[in-house]
Amino acid sequence: MATTGGGSASRNETGSNGRDGGTTPLSATTSFQYTTDPEGTEPAQFRMALVSVLAGGIGLIAGLVAFALYKLIGLFTNLFYFHRWAADFTSPRLNSLGLWVIVVPAVGGLIVGFMAKYGSPKIKGHGIPEAMEAVLVNRSRIQPRVAILKPISAAIAIGTGGPFGAEGPIIQTGGAVGSLVGQFVHTTAAERKVLLACGAAAGMSATFSTPIAGVILAIELLLFEFKSRSFIPLVVASTLAAAVHMQLLGAGPMFTVTHTDFGLPHALPFYLVLGVICGLAAVGFTRLLYWTEDQFEKLPIDELWWPAIGALGLGVIGYFVPCVLGVGYDTISDILNANLALKLLLVVMVAKAIALVISLGSGTSGGLLAPMFMSSAALGGAFAIGIDKFFPSANLAPGAFALVAMGAVFGAASRATFSFIIFAFEITRDYNAVLPLMLVSVIADGIAVLVMPHASIMTEKLARRGLRIHQDYETDVLQQVTVSETMDREVPTAPAEMQVSEMADRIARRDPELCRHQGIVLLDQAGKLAGLITRGDLLRALDQDPQGTGTVLDAGTRELIVTYPDEILHEAAAKMLRNNIGRLPVVERNDPRHVVGYLGRPGVLAARLRRLEEEHVREPGWIGDIFR
Repeated sequence: MATTGGGSASRNETGSNGRDGGTTPLSATTSFQYTTDPEGTEPAQFRMALVSVLAGGIGLIAGLVAFALYKLIGLFTNLFYFHRWAADFTSPRLNSLGLWVIVVPAVGGLIVGFMAKYGSPKIKGHGIPEAMEAVLVNRSRIQPRVAILKPISAAIAIGTGGPFGAEGPIIQTGGAVGSLVGQFVHTTAAERKVLLACGAAAGMSATFSTPIAGVILAIELLLFEFKSRSFIPLVVASTLAAAVHMQLLGAGPMFTVTHTDFGLPHALPFYLVLGVICGLAAVGFTRLLYWTEDQFEKLPIDELWWPAIGALGLGVIGYFVPCVLGVGYDTISDILNANLALKLLLVVMVAKAIALVISLGSGTSGGLLAPMFMSSAALGGAFAIGIDKFFPSANLAPGAFALVAMGAVFGAASRATFSFIIFAFEITRDYNAVLPLMLVSVIADGIAVLVMPHASIMTEKLARRGLRIHQDYETDVLQQVTVSETMDREVPTAPAEMQVSEMADRIARRDPELCRHQGIVLLDQAGKLAGLITRGDLLRALDQDPQGTGTVLDAGTRELIVTYPDEILHEAAAKMLRNNIGRLPVVERNDPRHVVGYLGRPGVLAARLRRLEEEHVREPGWIGDIFR
């Protein structure tokens, strides 16, 4: 903190000499402290530029990690299902193992169980809640071994038939890379959180080639803020990761979608119904997943074996419905392009959902997005085909409804609706998809909020650990209010030469001028600011001199931290917090000894009270005047 007048920048509510609100006066001259760089000694612009450069490197690394994981999944799939050494991405549904297909996932589950038991339990799950937990609990610090074990365990789980996507592990791994970079260089916890989010956004972007959705997902699920300091690095990381995806995996999106007729506007009523169904599906899937986790918790065996048991159940389902095995990007493309019949869509919808909750509920490693996309896309496609059978004149396009449901179900389940509206749009790159996507997604989100107001598929696991996450965010009211709007203009003042005994006597007689606040501003003979004394200072002075013969200026503090009428309340409150004080004299900028107000904690809380009134106090409308 910069200072003027030679005053100490340190401030403590008890003070170095035990005084409430001050430190030992260094001289008879009052000194004032001014905050010019509350973030540190370096300009905020330089820090943002540095973080953006680091974010660019993280984006490139995340893109390479996504490519490496993609190839590693292909390698394990070829080894376990086709007994060949190759890294091309082949669907395990094309295998010819017969009954052995039941055993292969169990082998992968057993390996993951050992890795979680003796490596790190952080590799369990689909990755995003673990990244959120690192932000909330561990100041955005992730262990290096998580960055190594998570992608390997996910590649083994998916390569042996796990019905997961690579995106969750890549998001967690990218977040781990960002966190490690933030731990390697000197950063604040807030900057490290941004770097972690940059890695997560880059992982999403590198997986699906959806850079905008990657940025918004990181904002909605990890940052809960929209500031230049985070938005600029996020865009840098996500863009470079998408560029790596284009270079290594091709310029197109992960799913190939042909031109689709979204049936506007005649199909809008059916989209309304689909929105309700998607909201209920999101709630049902979330509750089913965590109910399954609860059942595994009740098993009387070591949790090391749980992934193998879940994978064995997956193997049985995969034997009868092979398309549930593996990532299933090819099956999702078939659904989006309306290549599957109604019966097969229903089978895929149910089988994939059951396979996913059994596998993921057992505590294995894998992503949640792709399997939910497959199941919800099948739901949307089946809905459109069913409507067409009952109402042939509706002429709904199954691919359009599949795409819309794919974004709506996961958006509602994760409370990241905006992210997946943009995600589905980036997949199709068809502007006609925007209207039905927005309508269905927000209806589904509304249903999910009504039924599960305090949890989502991302936060339920954290809530069970006692972590409550408030996913709604808004502009801080303290950033919108100036000091002049809430300060007390009737400043409690006293002459600096007044004796301690006289002030104590006036307070004992409950003098309204001195009893209104804990702190009292001291003025010199010219009526200018000289110091400040609190009741705590007064009591300590009386302890040292029961006669109270000293002056209140000697008992108080001359080293003052001040605020200004045009300063935003957030900056004034930050001065209070950083210096551990509860009150600030308000002075003119051009005359820092001319007192115009007094800001205490009630003045800060007054802004919060105003926001509460705006939220809850109903004002009379014109309709009342009309009826009167």
